Amino acid sequence: MTTDPVVALIVGTGMSKLFDVRDSHRASTQYGETFMGVCDVSGRDVLVVPRHGPEYSVPPHKVNYRAIMRSIKDAGASIVIATNAVGSVNRKMKPGGFVVPDQILDFTRGRPQTFYEGNGEVIFTDVTNPYSTNVRGALCDAAKRLQVKIQRKGVYVCTEGPRFETAAEIRMFSILGGDIVGMTGAPEVFLAREIGVEYATLCIVTNWGAGIATKVSHGEVLDVMKESGPIARDIIKSAVERIREESRTWES
Repeated sequence: MTTDPVVALIVGTGMSKLFDVRDSHRASTQYGETFMGVCDVSGRDVLVVPRHGPEYSVPPHKVNYRAIMRSIKDAGASIVIATNAVGSVNRKMKPGGFVVPDQILDFTRGRPQTFYEGNGEVIFTDVTNPYSTNVRGALCDAAKRLQVKIQRKGVYVCTEGPRFETAAEIRMFSILGGDIVGMTGAPEVFLAREIGVEYATLCIVTNWGAGIATKVSHGEVLDVMKESGPIARDIIKSAVERIREESRTWES
């Protein structure tokens, strides 16, 4: 007898209200608490964690990433799909579009970066390919089935926040090969690798980076999310269905 894999969603800016979440509760871990609920996708439950809290009250530099990932693992999930609202560093990746990144540049500071701290272990995690090829493929295939144009690769630059980036920083990120910029991609992806969870993210491009645009505002981000968020939700739901069909054939 086979069972479906437990899938979890980590939803970010503008996405929490797009899923009909029930049974929301606090989940306690040794790293602190987070909130978790479930939603229905094709008649089966999917875990849902609002990254910024149920009332969108936790800024990106204060998110308890370790508690989120630990609670997901404790709940039995082996696959995670995240969402991130991002700015564009690459003029080919326009606001309103979607990117499934395959690489990341981490410019955060001051965030707990690992589960392996002060526990007597020295562990070195391979993050050559930080995102799951399998989950990325499911997201890209879902977009194709829905006839939604998507960038199948990209370099996500993660900054500390909560301020937006300067024009000089955006120029630097472009020189370094960055395509999109956000505030919540790290250490989330690295913690997923440490804990053995297949993880990928669907990024919604909400604005041009500073210097490409003359001004960046959170209001602009929310306005674009109103249009693109429901499309992202549909991509994710379709990807979850495909993951359930194909995950048993994935190589570990």
